[in-house]
Amino acid sequence: MWQRGCGSGWTRARCQDSGVDPERERLWAELFEQLDLNKNGLIDVNELRIGLAARGLSWSSVEEQIVRAGDVDLDGQLDFEEFTEYLRSHEKRLKLMFRSLDRNNDGQLDVGEIQQSLHSLGVDVTLEQAAKILQSMDTDHSMTIDWFEWRDHFLFNPLHNMEEIAQYWKHSVMLDIGELLTVPDEFSEKEKQSGFVWRQLMAGAVAGSVSRTGTAPLDRLKVFLQVHGQSSDKGNMWRGLRAMVKEGGLTALWRGNGINVLKIAPETAIKFLAYEQIKCLMRGRNEGGTLKVQERFVAGSLAGATAQTVIYPMEVLKTRLTLRKTGQYSSVADCAKQILQKEGVLAFYKGYLPNMLGIIPYAGIDLAVYETLKNAWLQRHTEGSPHPGVLVLVGCGTVSSTCGQLASYPLALIRTRMQAQASVKGAPQLSMLTLFRSIVAQEGVVGLYRGIAPNFLKVIPAVSISYVVYEHMRKVLGVGT
Repeated sequence: MWQRGCGSGWTRARCQDSGVDPERERLWAELFEQLDLNKNGLIDVNELRIGLAARGLSWSSVEEQIVRAGDVDLDGQLDFEEFTEYLRSHEKRLKLMFRSLDRNNDGQLDVGEIQQSLHSLGVDVTLEQAAKILQSMDTDHSMTIDWFEWRDHFLFNPLHNMEEIAQYWKHSVMLDIGELLTVPDEFSEKEKQSGFVWRQLMAGAVAGSVSRTGTAPLDRLKVFLQVHGQSSDKGNMWRGLRAMVKEGGLTALWRGNGINVLKIAPETAIKFLAYEQIKCLMRGRNEGGTLKVQERFVAGSLAGATAQTVIYPMEVLKTRLTLRKTGQYSSVADCAKQILQKEGVLAFYKGYLPNMLGIIPYAGIDLAVYETLKNAWLQRHTEGSPHPGVLVLVGCGTVSSTCGQLASYPLALIRTRMQAQASVKGAPQLSMLTLFRSIVAQEGVVGLYRGIAPNFLKVIPAVSISYVVYEHMRKVLGVGT
């Protein structure tokens, strides 16, 4: 049977040799007893998860990390000695980390020291943002953090450096609801040099691919209703779904998904590279400077426009393949060949103008709503953990992206109609403004939002699928802890 506390004999001597306060060891013993739910002298991952959740700790995968780090005998559980040894070693790391951040050696961390420490790691934050980080750990409201506040905050926290705290509120690439018009994430120089960025982007791309494939029927239904929505026999979701299945069978619901998945990788890569170059131009010689929200919006919009310009022919191909009849095209290459022969090169850029105009409201509203929700959460939880938790992250990303889509949807509909015009027999080749007036005159303002119902229906499953896959891919690719 394991011994608890620093009560007597060799255990007391060990506590004194290790430099651990006997009172601290007693508290650990009480904590171990509380976490050991089945009272068998061992703590497994599930018990640790339940115990930490009860204390308001929801750090991602922390239970597995603690057990893996402290499990000396590799039985998948922690006995008392393993548990306390993990806490001892972790406290030592935290102490070294605290001392390295305490630049003036006064035993306390202030806002300036947090900001300077993050800057030295390649992560630039404003004084206000640094204050938010500090307040989340400042239990006595002194606007400084002493060693005890630091230790208690990070003791059961998987983070090992300050840089990781700044990563929480990055607008995560894990959320893919079928559009890639959001403003890219900010990455530090260290992340770029280590290859973290490309692993992160790859994890997001794989998650997006699985998510888009899973929600492809709803995406095809959206495009179908955007083009044929005014038709009485295809004008609602159920009739449109039946028409598609009747024409091509169940597999017809996935038409156009291949090219939709294929364009994720080049669009993501081009957008990121363009964003980094535009940021450099905007900052000029001020290499260490950080972009303000409005500057990020401008840089993100320009990067999105660059990526969309390069991959736009794939967007046209996606629309044509999504709307094709059975046997119309034998492959993506055949579709491209027929468009080129019958309509010329310019056909690959039909709908380009409304697509570019749609980037501005989408990216702007998405970023504004995300920043608003983020700041609202931080204002309400300044005394708690700086980690927002999975539901908050996913919720903020979903709401902001949905608002962005809602604002830009009429332009997206006009773009799709212009892309599809030549594939609809007898359809006049209308310009953007003429098409806009025609839709409003014939169908009313409601006509500009045809297909929005399946578009909204796919948001929750798309986000859920992409998050689960993204988390799995992060582990596979070694992104984060």
